[in-house]
Amino acid sequence: MESNLQRFGVSIDFNLLEQFDRLIEAKGYTNRSEAIRDLIRDYLVAEDWRNEKGAAVGTITLVYNHHHREIESKLTDLQHQYHRNIISVLHVHLDAHNCLEVLVVKGEKAAIQTIADRLGGAKGVKHCKLVTSTTGENL
Repeated sequence: MESNLQRFGVSIDFNLLEQFDRLIEAKGYTNRSEAIRDLIRDYLVAEDWRNEKGAAVGTITLVYNHHHREIESKLTDLQHQYHRNIISVLHVHLDAHNCLEVLVVKGEKAAIQTIADRLGGAKGVKHCKLVTSTTGENL
């Protein structure tokens, strides 16, 4: 069976390598190769998102005060408008006033960005964060 792995050499400053080794050990990597592969994948996914066309996945995290006038209704209406792109929603009561929602989204990148922008722009939303990822097909 032929391996698909390719070996290559990297020249790197000693201090930078020491910091990298401490970091990957703290994160539980067993070797540099897997850590470098993960860094490359992360970079490729970020670069892929610069191209607005194409399918992708992600999560949208919202924090909002549920006492704000009509916020829950507004967020629900927005989510229904994009029901084809929203795969799942997790709703958590953080305290007596604040809620956290995490939406798993899939679809065209532009649509995902629009969903995040519309939800984040809703009056009463305290924080909105889109975390972009990939369907994994090209990695």
